[in-house]
Amino acid sequence: MNAPNTAGWRPEMTSNGAATPLPATASGDRGLALEEPLIFELAAPGGTGVDLPEASAAPVAGLSRHLRKTPPALPGLSEPEVVRHYTRLSRQNYAIDLGPFPLGSCTMKHNPRLNERVARLPGFADIHPMQPRATVPGAIEAIAQLADWLMVLTGMAGVALSPKAGAHGELCGLLAIRAAVEARGEDRPVVLVPTSAHGTNPATAAFAGFRVEAIPATDDGRVDLAALTARLADGAGGDVAGVMITNPNTCGLFERDMPAISAAVHAAGGYVYCDGANFNAIVGRVRPGDLGVDAMHINLHKTFSTPHGGGGPGSGPVVLSDRLAAYAPLPFVRRDDDGVAHLVEEEDLSSLPGAAPFGRMAAFHGQMGMFVRALAYMLSHGGDGLAQVANDAVLNANYVLRSLQDVLHAPFADAGPCMHEALFTDDELGEGVTTLDIAKGLIDEGFHPMTVYFPLVVHGAMLIEPTETESRAGLDRFISSMRSLAARAKAGDPSLKTAPHYTPRRRVDETLAARKPRLVWQG
Repeated sequence: MNAPNTAGWRPEMTSNGAATPLPATASGDRGLALEEPLIFELAAPGGTGVDLPEASAAPVAGLSRHLRKTPPALPGLSEPEVVRHYTRLSRQNYAIDLGPFPLGSCTMKHNPRLNERVARLPGFADIHPMQPRATVPGAIEAIAQLADWLMVLTGMAGVALSPKAGAHGELCGLLAIRAAVEARGEDRPVVLVPTSAHGTNPATAAFAGFRVEAIPATDDGRVDLAALTARLADGAGGDVAGVMITNPNTCGLFERDMPAISAAVHAAGGYVYCDGANFNAIVGRVRPGDLGVDAMHINLHKTFSTPHGGGGPGSGPVVLSDRLAAYAPLPFVRRDDDGVAHLVEEEDLSSLPGAAPFGRMAAFHGQMGMFVRALAYMLSHGGDGLAQVANDAVLNANYVLRSLQDVLHAPFADAGPCMHEALFTDDELGEGVTTLDIAKGLIDEGFHPMTVYFPLVVHGAMLIEPTETESRAGLDRFISSMRSLAARAKAGDPSLKTAPHYTPRRRVDETLAARKPRLVWQG
């Protein structure tokens, strides 16, 4: 069993201001900050929470060779011991219901409980993907309403709802682009990706079979329009299928040249893919379709407040322009002339001239629970409420940026207001102090760390996204902690190099842990 971790515990202050180290506790616990061993270390030989009859030793035809020769290596505990173990572990988890997740480009925000209530209504919660379509017209109508909202909010002509996540949606958009290129009888093997795009963009393009070429950023953190147009000029763009661009980008900045970028790509015969992970910064304010975007995935958890990851499968719908809508994957929803929504599968295509789906992204239509949550969020906010979401997301991020730029280096502070996230670096923290040290210090302060070392266009990045659901009081607490950590760093406080101190486990060798993880219990 691991020894109690007492190093770095806050000393008690005496009446004269002197620090007196507190004694170590015999249990290793510190009040309600519990020292929890592994479940195998808690186990007792022969312990169990249930009584089972002795198994029959009679041979079973065809299965006897699979009978165990030794008991399984499972820990033996009573039911209360198991419940208490996992409850104690849960107390060590950080959660959005405990405090803010300042993860840049991840949009970890509050999930309204109303959405959860609606998703649990009978007819939504108990629906099964193998049910005949005729038995679920209400669910199909809900899916169609979500599709309608997504198309209206983005100014697009079609939507694919089956992708399960953001990167899955990226792949869907690129496969639609490839299908459109192939339908024209062309060979366009290149996808252009700006250095300010999300890291999944080049990976997805490569996975889809394209060759990736980088487009540099300007000094103010935006796409270099001159470099892009030069790559496409004078027929040189004949090999380019499209561009993948993140807007707002991962520096937290709006790509002001988006219409010009789209026009240049379209003139060269390519398509414009927009990474819509940051749509919460512009929802209700800007329609990507009006900027010339042909395909964009939308992370429902980021903009429309479904749980991050969805407790399993997430949801990354892809909206498509009229240039790509015909290639949307199966299945998809479509309204008849009478307004009734139908789910379209292979057998229905003969009645839909012009539809040329590239295939399918998943066995079924998508994640029903996420659809219902997102639709409930949209209906409860309305168009004006969704615009307010964007307003507040941008306001909160700029509040963080301007509140910290005097103590942390903000590389693009002079490029104008940021959008949904604020970007800082470790350039002015003092000798030897790194972004990782600040992140570990935040854990001691009771916060989840921000995104570290991303985006790659700046050294030692600290990317902070407060989201629109954080109050000013909550932001002030976070800002106060960040300012304190910056002051400690500049004062040469050596304890930052060994933080966190107030956690059950101290700083680990992360490189070693990643390369040689111990994943199996060895008693």
